[in-house]
Amino acid sequence: MRSTPSRRTTATGALIAAAALIAVAVPSGAATATPAATPLGGVTAGTKADPGALPAKLTPAQRAELLSEANATKAATAKQLGLGSTEKLVVRDVVQDRDGTTHTRYERTLGGLPVLGGDLVVKESPAGKTEGVSKASKATSAQLKAVGLTADVAPAAAEKQALGAAKAEGSTAKKAAEAPRKVVWLGGGSPRLAYETVVGGLQHDGTPNELHVLTDATSGEKLYEWQAVHNGTGNTQYNGQVTLGTAPSYTLTDTTRGNHKTYNLNRGSSGTGTLFSGPDDIWGDGTPQNAETAGADAHYGAAETWDYYKNVHGRSGIRGDGVGAYSRVHYGNNYVNAFWQDSCFCMTYGDGDGNVKPLTSLDVAAHEMTHGLTSVTAKLVYSGESGGLNEATSDIFAAGVEFYSNTAADPGDYLVGEKIDIRGNGTPLRYMDKPSKDGSSKDAWYSGIGNVDVHYSSGPANHWFYLLSEGSGVKTVNGVTYDSPTSDNLPVTGIGRDKALQIWFKALTTKFTSTTNYAAARTGTLAVAGELYGTTSPEYAAVAHAWAGVNVGARPGGGNPDPGGKVFENNTPVAIPDAGAAVTSAVTVSGVAGNAPSTLKADVNITHTWRGDLVIDLVAPDGTAYRLKNSSSGDSADNVVATYTVNASSEVANGVWKLKVQDIARQDTGRINSFKLTF
Repeated sequence: MRSTPSRRTTATGALIAAAALIAVAVPSGAATATPAATPLGGVTAGTKADPGALPAKLTPAQRAELLSEANATKAATAKQLGLGSTEKLVVRDVVQDRDGTTHTRYERTLGGLPVLGGDLVVKESPAGKTEGVSKASKATSAQLKAVGLTADVAPAAAEKQALGAAKAEGSTAKKAAEAPRKVVWLGGGSPRLAYETVVGGLQHDGTPNELHVLTDATSGEKLYEWQAVHNGTGNTQYNGQVTLGTAPSYTLTDTTRGNHKTYNLNRGSSGTGTLFSGPDDIWGDGTPQNAETAGADAHYGAAETWDYYKNVHGRSGIRGDGVGAYSRVHYGNNYVNAFWQDSCFCMTYGDGDGNVKPLTSLDVAAHEMTHGLTSVTAKLVYSGESGGLNEATSDIFAAGVEFYSNTAADPGDYLVGEKIDIRGNGTPLRYMDKPSKDGSSKDAWYSGIGNVDVHYSSGPANHWFYLLSEGSGVKTVNGVTYDSPTSDNLPVTGIGRDKALQIWFKALTTKFTSTTNYAAARTGTLAVAGELYGTTSPEYAAVAHAWAGVNVGARPGGGNPDPGGKVFENNTPVAIPDAGAAVTSAVTVSGVAGNAPSTLKADVNITHTWRGDLVIDLVAPDGTAYRLKNSSSGDSADNVVATYTVNASSEVANGVWKLKVQDIARQDTGRINSFKLTF
């Protein structure tokens, strides 16, 4: 792909030499051994990762060299990718495997305008050959070229619309934080000229507001919105007595970790605050009444998270450039939350109820800092399914940091926020083994989950991570007992937490894009498992089993069996007209006594080039419609191959059942391949 592979080879050679110091105990060669016959859901965890496919530990200087090379050759890259003459690439990030395979992440522009939802990742071999491209959108250059860049709507109209949306979130801002800017919006499928307006102020609960609103520059229609503020010797409150990295002049400045600093906002809600400083190197007394205590907890959490990413995944700082973010504690008054902001590159923590339960525990600090990592890698949009995956990423690596840190006062677990007592009854904020235990999170994927708050739609990914790490059923880890179910009641056996974390990290940094949804997350993690362990490995199968356990994709070997069930199937293809009337595929059910079951299985196989356009219903013989899938403007993946479970116990079983499908948007077509009901 790039015109100067020799420069990359030079950097790669240095990386391989450095990596040899830590890879001598790892067997060489690709991991492609064929496992013995594997029972449904059962795996072994003995395959060693291909060391060449693991992330290289790039120094900031090595990363800078790769970024410089990518910038020097981005025009040639754009040409080889087939981009139009008015499209440009903007280099955003680069990571490299130990064998020299390079993954470069780009944004795009069209006629000088940012193309939101047009990001992509290019994978290149050590010799510079393109091996794959992960795109946030399937829109073609021809479609982009057809977009007019002259707006019919005035910027003031877009600002008014954005202010109204922000007001609903609690903001009292009278004007936008920034003037509306023209962009091209690709997140909804077809490219559209739009205004992006950012509104500030505060949300209902006192959290800073950075609401992004997209307005169609031709019609004035609101296209999308998302929130850019991501919620989420020291004597600490949660971690006991710990060693902190500080400056010789006795300030909370970690000189060994990118000069990470911790500030005291002293109940304020803006600005940087005051850098913690003192006459000695002792911070806090373990009580919330001492202002330094929360500072010590936050400082320690940032340090442990930094060390985890650097020592486990080879990333030096959130951006990989060796520069630390900063932390702010004592935000607001009785503020029960914590958050990450890209605009300040910082984590901020409230003091909780009564200002005595600061949200500065180790997993909360790791959670917020990981939002920063996501923002500079996949940049998962904080809305819909991608927003749920964004939140899950922070929960997943928060667990990883806890286990890595092995802090005696806060041992690793699969609970989120178990120390901060946010509910006031001693229970965690979230559970990874069975997310629904918190009363709001979802255990498994279903159509429409993208309409749920991102903190709750994160449940299936958190559940997947637990299943892949530990497996289903009852298990005790570090004194905590878990009991993880699966959506199909079939078992999953874990491959170990370290492998699960490595798979998710590499997928986040080399496969995921801003619009990745659950189906694409499955595809990305399977691709990574194949690179690390081989596509015939038990680890690869385990990834698929764990996803099937949360209702994303089928079990390896074909579907989710229902022994003894009666099957009715229609394999006659039915064309789905583009933006047209609904079409149906029907099966006639007979010989089934009484009503349909409460767990009626509907297997759907549809080919379509943008499945977010599709609305799918199961229609009972009496005409009652059961919604299987809503449309979703951000769901750009191909095809619908899924098993839906419907509570149809109020319906008489015998009669004609129909799968009803309607394409509600233009430019993408498809067909129903098959429709099957299992009673």
